[in-house]
Amino acid sequence: MKEKSREFEYTQADFDVLRKISNQYSGILVPDDKFDMFYSRLSKRLRMLGFTRFQQYCQYLKNNPDREFTEFINAVTTNLTSFFRENHHFEYLSLTVVPELLKKKAAKKQIRVWSAGCSTGEEPYSLAMTLKECVPADWTIIILATDLDTNVLATASAGIYVADRVSGIADHRLKRWFQKGVGRQANKVRIKAELKELIEFKQLNLIQEWPFKEYFDFIFCRNVLIYFDRETKIKLVNRYCGLLEEGAYLFIGHSESLHQLDAGFSLIGNTIYRKSSK
Repeated sequence: MKEKSREFEYTQADFDVLRKISNQYSGILVPDDKFDMFYSRLSKRLRMLGFTRFQQYCQYLKNNPDREFTEFINAVTTNLTSFFRENHHFEYLSLTVVPELLKKKAAKKQIRVWSAGCSTGEEPYSLAMTLKECVPADWTIIILATDLDTNVLATASAGIYVADRVSGIADHRLKRWFQKGVGRQANKVRIKAELKELIEFKQLNLIQEWPFKEYFDFIFCRNVLIYFDRETKIKLVNRYCGLLEEGAYLFIGHSESLHQLDAGFSLIGNTIYRKSSK
């Protein structure tokens, strides 16, 4: 079969070097079928740096990790999300989890949540909307939202989206939680400050140390585990378990499962798990 005509010289050896670096840093497995994705995602960096071969870029990345590594990871990280994605999770929150927490945490009047792998922010903002709509006004809501990719975190922190991104949100929510842009920004919406102030966006590499000292009331880690090997999945899920009190919840993605991971959770709904009693 004839080789593709490419702007830059790119070999299997180059791909192997780059995916090994990615895996060592993030723990994410990069399968063979991502060969072309790596080329397309990183070509922009080669143009900017004036390189003609991926071999040059590999060497540059190794020699200048402080300067280039963030750009590299941002380029090859996959981010796919939407507001109220897998909506049954948010319905379960409002109908089951929040009523439980209102009883359990009545003295402290505080709810702490972690959105792990928050991408461009749609998930934590959906969580914020859900909680604000069913938690009393005198309660404190704290949402930590983390991701590896600094570019998506910048988008999330800004809280500005093109109007198409919110087309599926109910009108009453649009009016309550979003501001419409005007003039040059007419095709965009902005999250209201009332929601933004509930969320702290932070960069975090899940396979490195976590700076958390308090329990979370529930954790969303959706469509993240699929990128890791079995050993890393087990470690991550056990670490999540350690940050949840008995009976607290872990929400994972629609294509994920904790089956055979021996992780201390019981399946109670569609990709909804609860920390088991000891």
